[in-house]
Amino acid sequence: MPESGRLAAQRRHTLYFLRWSRAVAPVFLDTEVDMTRVLAHRERSAAHGRRISVLTYVVRSATEVLARHPACNAVVGGGLVPRVRHVDEVRPKIAMDRTVAGRRVVLSAVLPDQRGAGLAEIQHALDRFRDTPVEDLPELGGTLLLHRLPAALGWPAFRAAVSRLSRRPALLGTVAVSSLGHRAVDGFHAVGGTTCTLNLGRVRPTPVVRDGAVVVAPVLRLNLAFDHRVVDGAEAADVLTEIKQSLEEGDDRSPLPGAVAAASR
Repeated sequence: MPESGRLAAQRRHTLYFLRWSRAVAPVFLDTEVDMTRVLAHRERSAAHGRRISVLTYVVRSATEVLARHPACNAVVGGGLVPRVRHVDEVRPKIAMDRTVAGRRVVLSAVLPDQRGAGLAEIQHALDRFRDTPVEDLPELGGTLLLHRLPAALGWPAFRAAVSRLSRRPALLGTVAVSSLGHRAVDGFHAVGGTTCTLNLGRVRPTPVVRDGAVVVAPVLRLNLAFDHRVVDGAEAADVLTEIKQSLEEGDDRSPLPGAVAAASR
């Protein structure tokens, strides 16, 4: 049983982030995605010895869509009149469940610009973050430093670092993606400190209507939180809709054997 007392040092980065992110003005949207074509592609890839997570497909689709919506791929500063900086790169921030000094915590890693990245490249980046010891990931050095610093120094250091919009994409990404689909979670809403945050639930068999008939299909609950200071609901709805369409319709640009389009023939 965890000891009672002060918040564990391994959770200080979360505390600082939550305090800083109170300025976000979130609005939440959600949709359901028919994952039939994605799962077909996953099966074909697995037959060739290549594992691809659902998260990887969402990251690729989100990257392609946000590249077409620069207003939603921006970072914003505080103040009475917030400052906005549009970013050319699309840098997803991925939250994962890790253990630090015996304490189970959520850590986030920012991927490099994913524009043009294929499924294999994205999966490799996610596997590295999942499988590499935390202390051997240089991008988590700042987070581990916050654990060691007393709060009187850690909070000002965090706030000063993220206040510089030029550094924000490298520190917090330009889009946050989080998944709890490995457990019995259908959907959830969270704010990742970026203009758009995507939250994934599990893929579960669900009745859907196709050509006037009810059939059972694998459906993903996909939620999007957007910062209303930066964009309005119409464009955020476009982003969520285009991500849904990308996942459902697939394409033939995957470098892996058997693209989604081919798998559905």
